[in-house]
Amino acid sequence: MGAHARTSGPGVAAGGNGPLFAGIGRHPSAPAGQAMLATVAAPAGRPGPGSGDFAVDLENFSEFGAPTRIETVDGVRYFINEFWTSRQRQANRIHEVSYRACFKPQLPRFYIERLTDPNDIVYDPFMGRGTTPVEAALAGRIPYGNDTNPLSRAFTEPRINPPALSEIAARLEAIPWQTYTQAQHGELAAFYHPETLAQIEGLRHWLLERQDAGRLDPVDKWIRMIALNRLTGHSSGFFSVYTLPPNQAVSLERQRIINQRRNQVPPRRDVPALIARKSRSLLSSGVLPAARALLLLTGQSHETPRIRSGTVALTVTSPPFLDIVDYVTDNWLRCWFLGIDPRAVKLSQFRNVDRWQRFVRSTLVELARITKSGGHIAFEVGEVRNGTVRLETHVVAAARGLPLNVLGVMVNQQEFTKTSNCWGIANNRRGTNSNRIVVMRKT
Repeated sequence: MGAHARTSGPGVAAGGNGPLFAGIGRHPSAPAGQAMLATVAAPAGRPGPGSGDFAVDLENFSEFGAPTRIETVDGVRYFINEFWTSRQRQANRIHEVSYRACFKPQLPRFYIERLTDPNDIVYDPFMGRGTTPVEAALAGRIPYGNDTNPLSRAFTEPRINPPALSEIAARLEAIPWQTYTQAQHGELAAFYHPETLAQIEGLRHWLLERQDAGRLDPVDKWIRMIALNRLTGHSSGFFSVYTLPPNQAVSLERQRIINQRRNQVPPRRDVPALIARKSRSLLSSGVLPAARALLLLTGQSHETPRIRSGTVALTVTSPPFLDIVDYVTDNWLRCWFLGIDPRAVKLSQFRNVDRWQRFVRSTLVELARITKSGGHIAFEVGEVRNGTVRLETHVVAAARGLPLNVLGVMVNQQEFTKTSNCWGIANNRRGTNSNRIVVMRKT
């Protein structure tokens, strides 16, 4: 999933006993009465999972005890069930890096297991922290990814074929920490103890020098990734004093206000010790993502000429939604450490749903080119503007005329109250959390 933020998290939530499809009609903001809605039970006697027809497999899915509900709105089928859950399996610890708007690893894993074979190419044009490529590598597939945000590759690449802990420890020993005693950026004292800041600045300079000399290797990239992830946060595991969660950096002035209100002073942190500790945590699951071949790009989702036509078996992604992310404000500190100008990063940001649909269309045109015949696209979308905009209808519209067959919209509904419906209120309220994914097949 790419560099973007959601209004209320992935998908929709459910609650109450109101109209099942309140707010869903021929236009995503139309009244419920204008919708063409049909509800059917899954047909009996159809093939089970692995039938070769993914829509049939969804109809017959009952792994967690409940049958799939099928509802048709304006000719589009909605498959509603709990298809995966956070309790289904503990995700690999390698995923535990902070990034805006991440979907759970169980989401791409569901499709990877059912729609691909080992050594198939699995792709995400908005890879964000790299959940899809990393999960693809864990499953023995070939990971491809892209994002306009250069931070994305810096977070993703080191976690595919990661170095051994012994290599990380040796490299940390080789860095001349004892010479990093003076900080140049005193303004950052709002976040860091002076000695900690000196270590951060020293590490940054050391990494940038190696990058400029063409000597930045996988171990260096791992250490850089961990440092990016540990720059700021709200516990003693981060380099900073207490601040916002690590996927967002506040301004210096805002941090000074936080310090004053909490009566806090940045404590001394041991930068190499924290990097080693986080490395041990990420690598603790045993099985690690390995890929003999991979391709990670930094560019626009509709311009990926390095990906050959008809080669991708599966795309699992989540595009930018109808939100405005202040990239410069949120990522100024990470970009500083990485040595890039955040103002030069051109993200796709949309307030207007028609512009968003045109953007999705251009992405789907490119996905149709690179997807092999019979390959699939799982396009996860979220609820915005208090549920009045249903982005899946715009994805379906954007796919018209392309060699893509829309199989339907999956609603992965993780319910805690079985009487609640899956539409109409903000996410994470009244006990339900959902994802909505438009599933397409290349014809």
